[in-house]
Amino acid sequence: MAVLELGPEDALYYEWQPPVQDGAPSFAFVNPITGDVSMWNDRIVPALSEAGYGTLVYNFRGQARSPCKAGTALDDKLIVTDLMALLEAVQPTRPVLAGLSIGGLYAARAVLDGATAAGLVLINTLRRITPRIAWMNDVGVRVMELGGPNLMKDLYFHLLVGEPYQAAHRAEFLADEPDYQPLPRDTGLYSLLTWMGHADWDVDWSGLALPTLVITGTQDRVFYDPAVVDELFAQLPQGRRLDVAQAGHMLPIETPDPLIAALLEFGQTL
Repeated sequence: MAVLELGPEDALYYEWQPPVQDGAPSFAFVNPITGDVSMWNDRIVPALSEAGYGTLVYNFRGQARSPCKAGTALDDKLIVTDLMALLEAVQPTRPVLAGLSIGGLYAARAVLDGATAAGLVLINTLRRITPRIAWMNDVGVRVMELGGPNLMKDLYFHLLVGEPYQAAHRAEFLADEPDYQPLPRDTGLYSLLTWMGHADWDVDWSGLALPTLVITGTQDRVFYDPAVVDELFAQLPQGRRLDVAQAGHMLPIETPDPLIAALLEFGQTL
């Protein structure tokens, strides 16, 4: 556990484990907006470490244990710059950038901006911001203002995850006495959510000239559009693809085993 200082009030919390296998790559995981390192640390990081790979996890400014100055615009340009600064400071061996959701966008933009990488993993990333998704982004902020993360999960989490996870975890939602608390506007999470809706998704996917693994949970009822995924995947010069039929958007917590298997196999090909 360590902290990369970015300024008097700004820092990135991170955890770095070097590879123990000679020449093995290091997987650097990039969170979604509402995630943190715990989503990787539960199953993904231990499995990759046991196989000899290096692992790097971190939290964006505004996420847990990564402070930011009040009023900071936590937009996509800042997050990509922070990711590149972390990679420069840690110097992970042969990094493979692996991002979930918008985390994949940040990883891809870091590569396009010059970050050194041996490979790229895009987990439920490929999308186009249609009016429907733009509406979802905007209403997500409104819901957080009214009832915070608990209301957001009760309203929308079942649309993000697949049916096996829904069946297994239904009892954890819609409590008889729900704790809905507005998300304060002066928090880092509020800034991250607000600026998420302004992220630039107009990516030159054809410019990603490195091995790129695209993993998609096809039960994602919010972001998954098969025609868009097919179109954007076809632009990747060295694209490889895995569709996970039993999962939705949150593969690290829904179906860690096929995700781990895919990452291990991808690492071996590098």
